[in-house]
Amino acid sequence: MATYVVAGITGNVGGAAASRLLEAGHAVRALVRNLEKAQPWAERGVELVHGEFTNVAALEQAFTGVDGAFVMVPPNVAPEPGMPDSRAVVDALRSALTRITPPKVVALSSIGSEQTSGLGLITATHWLEQALSGLTVPVAFVRAGGFYENDVPGLKGAVASGTLYSLYGPEDRAYPMVATADIGATVAELLLTEWTGRRIIELGTPMTPTQLAAAVSEVAGRTVTARSIPAEHLAATLERFGIPKGRTGPMEEMVNGINTGWIHFGVPGTEARPGTTGAADVYRPYLQA
Repeated sequence: MATYVVAGITGNVGGAAASRLLEAGHAVRALVRNLEKAQPWAERGVELVHGEFTNVAALEQAFTGVDGAFVMVPPNVAPEPGMPDSRAVVDALRSALTRITPPKVVALSSIGSEQTSGLGLITATHWLEQALSGLTVPVAFVRAGGFYENDVPGLKGAVASGTLYSLYGPEDRAYPMVATADIGATVAELLLTEWTGRRIIELGTPMTPTQLAAAVSEVAGRTVTARSIPAEHLAATLERFGIPKGRTGPMEEMVNGINTGWIHFGVPGTEARPGTTGAADVYRPYLQA
């Protein structure tokens, strides 16, 4: 039985990866900020290490003696200027993994992380790839597309109104999407696989807003059409979603980068993997709850 450390275990991706590893008969250790929230995992046999993702000592404790590690930068859709929180996590991971290096490392990255500018929120995973590329052990970066789960808060409103509003457009332009369950499964598979050097996996399936609206229609049993939000209305829309005024810039830059094709899949030297879970599969539990 091997032991693997999993970051973000109380979230969708880390939770899916941990479940796969446990089901395969392996031990899981997790660095968690909130022990109470993570208690259900302790009841499943997961060893919990209490600490912030910026705590180098806690990270080193988590990495000691494991057979592999999954790491990530916690998402922050409304960062302060310069994204200091994400930078601090990346710096801590680099420091800890330089001192205590597991035999292999898998990192959650993002579409577009090879670019050096114009990334907005994706800048965090660009930093992460830069920080970990110098490790001497095998490293795999999972460049995921957009998460289907990010659509969930607006699904019931879309059914009620008949319109699925999308940050991305135009409505017939495809961009990579993926279910968090597929990301977790890929992470677990990589941790249980042997390889050498550095691997970059582009994970996701091209989907248009129109196709996503069709998936909502399929599950809801009524017609829902897609409507892309114009760029000039993007900041106000994000503020209505709850992002504070003055903090929408990184999200705007990311969305515009995807809509213009600056942020894309198909980068030379990467491995392409489609998702196996469809949009309707993700949407169904929420719409039929």
